[in-house]
Amino acid sequence: MVHPIERLRFVARAGEAPTAPLVREAAVALASFTDDPVELLTACRQLIERRPSCGPLLWVAARMVTGTDPSTEAWDAVDTLERDTSARELAHAIPADSTVLIIGASEICGAAVLRRPDVEVLVADTVGEGYGLVRQLEARDHLVVDVPPAGVGAAAVEADLVLLEAEIMHDQAALARSGSRAAAAVARHADVPVWLVAGIGRVVPTRMFEWVVARGTDIDPWDDDIETVPLGLIDKVAGPAGPQPVHEIRYRIDCPIAPELFR
Repeated sequence: MVHPIERLRFVARAGEAPTAPLVREAAVALASFTDDPVELLTACRQLIERRPSCGPLLWVAARMVTGTDPSTEAWDAVDTLERDTSARELAHAIPADSTVLIIGASEICGAAVLRRPDVEVLVADTVGEGYGLVRQLEARDHLVVDVPPAGVGAAAVEADLVLLEAEIMHDQAALARSGSRAAAAVARHADVPVWLVAGIGRVVPTRMFEWVVARGTDIDPWDDDIETVPLGLIDKVAGPAGPQPVHEIRYRIDCPIAPELFR
């Protein structure tokens, strides 16, 4: 048996682990504290402190501390996340025989392009973790190019579509991997469409987003692995229902406001 605290430490240190199993591990650990609201809140705060920009973790924690039955909220959230159809819908929506630019080893974007052998993929390795996706694509005989950080702008111009993945977002902006804003800005100038991909649990109320952003204000923006991307640079937001107009993102906000997580 693994102690709940050890599970939480694993989640906090898990790096670029897939979101669904990461959230499941967090839910298993947090469910151990559901009989004590104070301990549950403390555990949620500690988890958010270590991984503030992980939208699904914040979503689960907020549901647990504000819900009448924290355990039910946790498992319902995990089940919903594991049934996320965002990658499948995105794979269907990508134009045939196109060239797509992805920033880093984006989880949902990567799963989508792996389903599309007809698509050429430009992987901009801006934070040093894109090689994993490049290897997966090469292993399946996809046409893939490993783009260095300095080539993000040039790759955005050459692409037919730029795919950015939101770690967390609200109806005005998103947090995405470093290099995303530059790719979006260059693509917009070159009339290349930009889609922001936001899976389940990543769209939160403005107050929650602002609190998350405030947690990282002590980091120089040019040194951070994530950055803010204004939705004014985005053409469509893709999720479980496929690409949709940007103004409709407000209808996907399903995370409760939980100020106690940030005090």
